[in-house]
Amino acid sequence: MSAITLKVNGQSHTLDLDPATPLLYALSDDLELRGPKFGCGLGQCGACTVIVKGQAIRSCITPVRAVAGSEITTLEGIGTADKPHPIQRAFIEEQAAQCGFCVSGVIMTAKAFLDKHPRATEEEIRQALAGVLCRCFTGVRMLRAIHRAGQEMAR
Repeated sequence: MSAITLKVNGQSHTLDLDPATPLLYALSDDLELRGPKFGCGLGQCGACTVIVKGQAIRSCITPVRAVAGSEITTLEGIGTADKPHPIQRAFIEEQAAQCGFCVSGVIMTAKAFLDKHPRATEEEIRQALAGVLCRCFTGVRMLRAIHRAGQEMAR
């Protein structure tokens, strides 16, 4: 075990962890964050996605030692109930979430992409989200919400 400092959603946390511990476990078990979810545990489904250095990463396969000291953003860090991020607001307005399991991964992947490409086309958005699995078939509404958020973020 080692003292590992993680900067999550603007706050610094020092945790006593094995440096090889998956970031997802530190976020969910130690910090009690519920945005990133355990899906496949192999980095293939995207349910565990968080943003580090502007990049969407899979926290289930990222050891805490790889992100120690870096700013980590989870779904809880991008907006509040009173002031949601444009992408969160768009998901609400488009009723784009169904079961909610993948939605954090979709939103975080889309946010990282839209931060760099707010004027993305629907096809570019589809490609950016190709690695996030959703089994509820709300993809059309999600794409509409992401496109809507991109337009707002581009202003």
